[in-house]
Amino acid sequence: MHGAAYTMKRVNPGISFETDLWDEGFLHIAGLDEAGRGALAGPVSVGAVILPNDKTLLSSTLKGARDSKQLSPPQRESLAKPIMEVAIAWAVGFATPEEIDMQGIVRATRLAAIRALHQFAITPQYLLTDFRLELPQIDIPQNCIIKGDAHCLSIACASILAKTERDALMRELDSKYPGYGLGKHKGYGTQAHRSALKRLGSSDIHRKTFRVKN
Repeated sequence: MHGAAYTMKRVNPGISFETDLWDEGFLHIAGLDEAGRGALAGPVSVGAVILPNDKTLLSSTLKGARDSKQLSPPQRESLAKPIMEVAIAWAVGFATPEEIDMQGIVRATRLAAIRALHQFAITPQYLLTDFRLELPQIDIPQNCIIKGDAHCLSIACASILAKTERDALMRELDSKYPGYGLGKHKGYGTQAHRSALKRLGSSDIHRKTFRVKN
């Protein structure tokens, strides 16, 4: 399993990946996922979550947690608090638009992931990451899982926190950069956002290396 990338058919994310690792003696397993990778403005964020080895608690408290893209904003917000309360540790790291332009989105996303992990008071013993979020510079055993946010509860929880924390930041930036509608589309390339870019030009929180589709 170590270092593998594979997928499993599953309706809702489960804890089979975590259970296998808990059985091997890994106590602190961090799930990681990103948000904002394809946006035209704002940072990319990476959530990191370490869940407890308590199947009853997880099934009762985090029922409904899944890939953040499959949840409505109210559903994500209602799940974020119990995730934070149940988790042994959680954090969200960011990489700025400038860092994305300078390093590219892959390296910037990895930087955000490392920043999230550095916020932990404990060092994870194993990482479960969503596909394309491998961290070769981190000397911790890890497994990159295709559609991990759909199959692995730790990754799904990380995706929810990455999304809710980034959305909150984009709402703050909306008041500082009015006219773009950042609070609504969160920096993604919607028609309204593209129209605002044509009208106002880009701001200093827009990613200059990202191409705007007509």
